[in-house]
Amino acid sequence: MTPISLFYLLVAIVVIVFLIDTLLDVLNANHYDDKIPEELSDVYPKDEYLKSIAYKKANYKFKIFSSTISLFIMLLFFFLDGFAWVDNIARSLSDNSIVIGLIFFGIIMIGSDILSTPTSYYQTFVIEEKFGFNKTSLKTFFVDKIKSIIMMIIVGGALLSLIIWFYEITGKHFWMYALALISIFTLAMNMFYARLIVPIFNKQTPLEPGELRNIIEAYSKKVGFQLKDIYVIDGSKRSTKANAYFSGFGSEKRITLYDTLIKDLDNEEIVAVLAHEVGHFKKKHVIANLLLSILLTGLTLWFLSLFIANPLLSEALNVSVPSFHVGLVAFGVLYSPISEITGLVMNIVSRTFEYQADNYAKNTYNEEALISSLKKLSKNNFSNLTPHPAMVFIHYSHPTLLQRIKNLRE
Repeated sequence: MTPISLFYLLVAIVVIVFLIDTLLDVLNANHYDDKIPEELSDVYPKDEYLKSIAYKKANYKFKIFSSTISLFIMLLFFFLDGFAWVDNIARSLSDNSIVIGLIFFGIIMIGSDILSTPTSYYQTFVIEEKFGFNKTSLKTFFVDKIKSIIMMIIVGGALLSLIIWFYEITGKHFWMYALALISIFTLAMNMFYARLIVPIFNKQTPLEPGELRNIIEAYSKKVGFQLKDIYVIDGSKRSTKANAYFSGFGSEKRITLYDTLIKDLDNEEIVAVLAHEVGHFKKKHVIANLLLSILLTGLTLWFLSLFIANPLLSEALNVSVPSFHVGLVAFGVLYSPISEITGLVMNIVSRTFEYQADNYAKNTYNEEALISSLKKLSKNNFSNLTPHPAMVFIHYSHPTLLQRIKNLRE
């Protein structure tokens, strides 16, 4: 294969992935006005349902517009030798390969973030604001951006530096050391995310003593779930949408409730949601997802080790000096079809886990309370009640509301 043929293969992959995603979005949008299944007829009042359809259509149209612009910018970057231009800037600032790689990705990542800011702004302050979801202030929006960039520089920069260093000292065997590093990092994030990362963006407070805490603790004791912490997070700082999640394991496991969840659901419904989260822990889904993630990361790094030393990757992007960082960009595009397939497999596994967690909640608590909570959350989040089956199969990490209700009532 010649550099020019590889270049056009990269461009073709970018365009084909865009076209497939767009086709799925179009198919999904054509189902927005479908008749609501009988089992879901009580989710929305008629006026609210019409508003939810308008919300989905607004998001759909904006996604098509913004993704088309993103594709256009990406193709311009390819055809105008943007990667070679950034590489030249990085090389003009340092002779150290690790520093060059950091500058290269720093320019691309920060540039990408700046270009995506108008999209994020419109999504938050126009669409979400129009339909009553947005609670984010302008200050919070930009402070979040700055915090995210700082974290990306510190954490992402440290990981990238070590991976490039591994490559320089071990050659094609670098993937094993990189996998060990990423596995340790992933494990640490699973353990300490709620303690270290969440407080950077949100305030967490222990759930106050009272009826809700008593019911949660009684349920936890009943099912043998040793619960150390129950926290409430100020999700209403940014949105009216509600959520709850389980994080960590061992001595670091905790349940976190969004304050909007406490506001929207009654105590029985909240405990039913928590019973679902406890189900994930009892069924060892947290560990299974962690192992699957590490396995897929290892597969990706192994494939990368087979191709990264080939100068053809850099030459295809018109970069004169072959390097790890440029090869990584080309490989990322080449690997994207495989990534789509592994993502599909992960979603299938995830949906299976969701059914299992629902069944656990049904068997240990109350399926009708869980069904009621799912309906309320779907209504309050303007969830799509009639998604296209292809969209569900490829992109949904959770079963649809209808599928979950049918499973719970079997």
